[in-house]
Amino acid sequence: MQKWNFAAFLAVMICAASWSSAQDPRERTYLYPVWQPSHEEKPKVEGWAKERVREKLSRGLVALPAGEGKVFFSWRLLEEDPADIAFNLYREVPGRKPVRLTRQPLQTVTCFTDGGPLPKGLCSWILRPLLNDREGDPCGTVSLDLSAEPKNYRAIRFRGDYKPQRIAVADLNGDGELDFVIRQPDRGIDPGGQPDRTGLTYKIEAYLHDGTFLWQKDLGLGIEPGIWYAPFIVHDLDGDGKAEVAVKTGPANAREADGRVRSGPEWVSIWNGMTGEEIARGDWPARNPRFGDYNRNNRNQMGIACLDGKTPFLLVARGTYKLMVVDAWMMKNGNLERTWHWDGDEENPVIRHQGAHNMHAADVDGDGRDEIVLGSVVLDDNGTVLWSTGLGHPDKCFVTDIDPERPGLEIFYVMEDWHDNGNGICLADARTGEIIWGVGRKTLHVGDGMVADILPEVPGLECFASEDPKGGSREKYLLSAKGELLATGDEVPGCRNWIWWDGDKVRETIITPGWQNSMWDRFEARKLSIAQYKGDTLTTHIEGSVIFMADIEGDWREELITILPGEMRIYGTTLPATDRRVTLLQDPFYRNQVTHRSMGYEQSPLPSFYLGEE
Repeated sequence: MQKWNFAAFLAVMICAASWSSAQDPRERTYLYPVWQPSHEEKPKVEGWAKERVREKLSRGLVALPAGEGKVFFSWRLLEEDPADIAFNLYREVPGRKPVRLTRQPLQTVTCFTDGGPLPKGLCSWILRPLLNDREGDPCGTVSLDLSAEPKNYRAIRFRGDYKPQRIAVADLNGDGELDFVIRQPDRGIDPGGQPDRTGLTYKIEAYLHDGTFLWQKDLGLGIEPGIWYAPFIVHDLDGDGKAEVAVKTGPANAREADGRVRSGPEWVSIWNGMTGEEIARGDWPARNPRFGDYNRNNRNQMGIACLDGKTPFLLVARGTYKLMVVDAWMMKNGNLERTWHWDGDEENPVIRHQGAHNMHAADVDGDGRDEIVLGSVVLDDNGTVLWSTGLGHPDKCFVTDIDPERPGLEIFYVMEDWHDNGNGICLADARTGEIIWGVGRKTLHVGDGMVADILPEVPGLECFASEDPKGGSREKYLLSAKGELLATGDEVPGCRNWIWWDGDKVRETIITPGWQNSMWDRFEARKLSIAQYKGDTLTTHIEGSVIFMADIEGDWREELITILPGEMRIYGTTLPATDRRVTLLQDPFYRNQVTHRSMGYEQSPLPSFYLGEE
């Protein structure tokens, strides 16, 4: 085995050893449902926004070489577009008049393939909207040098040969294009493992959409390297159309001799997205023996929720396995104002050990305000418990319309806690927490899951999950939206990295050679491909390690971002669409999950509505 592969293997084994003790039998004391919690009533939240704050997106026009001398184009349909809007696409060569490529205005799709013949050299394409038979001003322009070697991706170069561990996307300068904030390098430790004794510190960097470098800030020795020590998200917190960076920070000299940070102040800092300058700061929820040991004290997350249905509130959370605490902050007049504080021990009965490794914000009860899905417990918008299943700690949970035949949203849970009652893999009603169905078998440590329409002949989204071998089982399950067991074992696909890539509403999987969809992908760049479940391979010749997938430009289908030393690559589909739909980025719940992907466990984003075959 090569030396660097051995290092990767050793890192995985260290992480596995640290995770093996994640289940503490004493925490099973808190496995009880809470359907009618007793707590001090809190007022409804009222923020400063008059209507829901949304990104003002451009058309996001992209051009990708499509082989055989062709170029593929796609662009966004926006929710504010009239139903009868159409588009024309023009090609322009320097020194010549633009030539219209669309014989008829495009009204059923937002993509087009220029089949040429194409000239060598620089070529530009111009997109124009059409309403009431009148053509409007250009709404997008893109250029390619056709004399250069064609590439099926767009690259953004970093300032060194490092790889980022996480990426966030948001509009930093207000031009309607999504920019990038990264945290590097791609190394870190788990609080349950050995500390870092090398003096490693994380750096946060910002780049514009075109790759222009903006700034770098070092988090310093006060923040240990690892996803639970250094959460960050990027979002427009003050409604000015430009995103801020929210990040956990600490004093520069807080690290002890063994590499740990056990004391000292901790903050949530707000940085200007264009400059990195700190513009506001608040206290992070403090360490407390009620969280448990060092490992459990250092489980930190962040999120965004429109608690009044309009204003973005910053969520700052500590605790997953035992005590759980959340603060909600509002950015107003350049300052952070704490709106409410939730402590699970102040509920009656107490709420502990119900956190997941990510959080979701979604209007689960239909009141127009976001609730917070912390895991097996959901907080109402005013910072009180709405309900708790009492199932314990889910490694992951997924919120969307899984079963379109039922009203409202559902939550698919995969539970780390062992369960004899068959609910270690289960579906719950998002409004009430009621368990709709369970897998019906004993589970030991379900470590991963996913929901996606991968079998179009089966109604609803399929739910799949896999046991973590360190729990003592290697079982895998594929279930229908109704809970019917469809497959087990090797017939069940990997849970990670699913993407809407071709023209239909069935989701595709990203295939990584070797340890498919596993941690191994974080250590070695691979040749990736995108394929249908039990179907065709759609796209090959993708290089790098998967770090992000979301609808960030072009039409409603998703882009794939990979990383290699010194650069990230943005891949998009060149397969023609069969219809058009509003960009997924304008669905508030989907956008929220895209925002949250820079912290916690990574999950493929899901919209607030059913997106699958009928």
